[in-house]
Amino acid sequence: MGELPREADVVVLGGGPGGYAAAFRAADLGLDTVLVEARGALGGECLHVGCIPSKALLGIAGLIHDAAGATDAGVTFGPARVDAAKLRAWTQRSIDRLAQGLAALAKARGVDVVVGHGRFEGDGSVRVAREDAPPATLRFKHAIVATGSRPATLPGLEPGSRVWDSTAALTLPATPARLLVVGGGYIGLELGSVYAALGSEVTVVELLDGILPGVDRDLVAPLARRLGKRFKQILLGTKLTAMREAGSALAVELVGEGAPAHVEVDQLLLAVGRRPLTDDLGLEHTRAARDTRGFIVVDAQRRTADPRIFAIGDAAGEPMLAHKAMAEGLVAAETIAGHPAAFEPLAIPAVVFTDPEIAWCGLTEAEARTRGVEARAVKVPWTASGRAVAMGRPDGLTKLVFEAASGRLLGVGLVGPHAGDLLAEGALAVEMGAVAEDLAGTIHTHPTLSETLGEAAELFLGHPIHLPPPRG
Repeated sequence: MGELPREADVVVLGGGPGGYAAAFRAADLGLDTVLVEARGALGGECLHVGCIPSKALLGIAGLIHDAAGATDAGVTFGPARVDAAKLRAWTQRSIDRLAQGLAALAKARGVDVVVGHGRFEGDGSVRVAREDAPPATLRFKHAIVATGSRPATLPGLEPGSRVWDSTAALTLPATPARLLVVGGGYIGLELGSVYAALGSEVTVVELLDGILPGVDRDLVAPLARRLGKRFKQILLGTKLTAMREAGSALAVELVGEGAPAHVEVDQLLLAVGRRPLTDDLGLEHTRAARDTRGFIVVDAQRRTADPRIFAIGDAAGEPMLAHKAMAEGLVAAETIAGHPAAFEPLAIPAVVFTDPEIAWCGLTEAEARTRGVEARAVKVPWTASGRAVAMGRPDGLTKLVFEAASGRLLGVGLVGPHAGDLLAEGALAVEMGAVAEDLAGTIHTHPTLSETLGEAAELFLGHPIHLPPPRG
């Protein structure tokens, strides 16, 4: 690390996926770059208390469920015994390895990493509060805000020993006998799946009338059926109105059609979304503006109303996804370096890493209708997939949305094992403006789940191989 105070071409606030991607790209383009990260180790929430630990635990949950499900094929294992301490250590080793890799990449590029919390002071400067050293001042020609987000809370349900947020739940502090998950979005369902596999009796409470609000209902249906068997109950259209400690348990009051008025649980997990971390950055000393939800307002280059300051990732708006933040970081760095760049994707892929996984990109059928696009959707059930049947997982579905007249692919939806990996072909096809003939004419390996993408295109064209021909 260079001497402080110092001047830099680019100062990046936040070392998560968006921040380190922006810093690395800026350095590669010849810009003197400083990255300010309060945590110290790079990787942000995603690596340390989000994407990576949750996927590690979901992998273990999947292993437990696969072992139990193998009895249908005549293979029997004994009951799973989980050593929580070893599981925590195993997950932490993965996190540490990736964090060390990021530190090595920063060093190789000459990116200075300053540990501390940065706030704008105006006039092109950031003041960094540091735990083990006096505050330091960084002067910049340009700055990129990549401070990410934090778990949202509800009034009266502040995180504590009896109320976990996602960060606490991922540390596996205990395996409660009865876990109440407040929120039926992807965070609640993923973590609920982990704890159900570890032995908790899981109840999910969702205020709206369906889990995963906003996701195509055709894709949600297979997941809802499977979770309905693994969770004790999923209470839709239900609100938590009160909570109190009742001895060693929590007494919770609920309001909702068909929901019990009172339930007792041992632990509550609050999973009601995330909020941008933009309220302690000194933005009042700049011309950058925030909207009513706290997101920093940016243009296609991720530039704020202050021409020296850019914002990316969760701090700059939805969807709050690590890969979206990384793509925005590259755009910001390239713009600062004088290269033509803009964040204008046709498809931002999204994945819910439950079992089955749900993955989608581009326009959904409903979104196409809302935009007045004459679209036609086709669906291939995985009962027509040899690989899915051989895996014992014919409950999946591939759904493609095409522009009716031209056959241009507008959106892709998948539900089933490995849906997140299968989505890559769909995202590429949407971005490249592929038409049905392109997908149908691409030879897909047999037997694989990816064949269902080609089969769906063939169905749109009227000549599917593994499905009955469409009528008319």
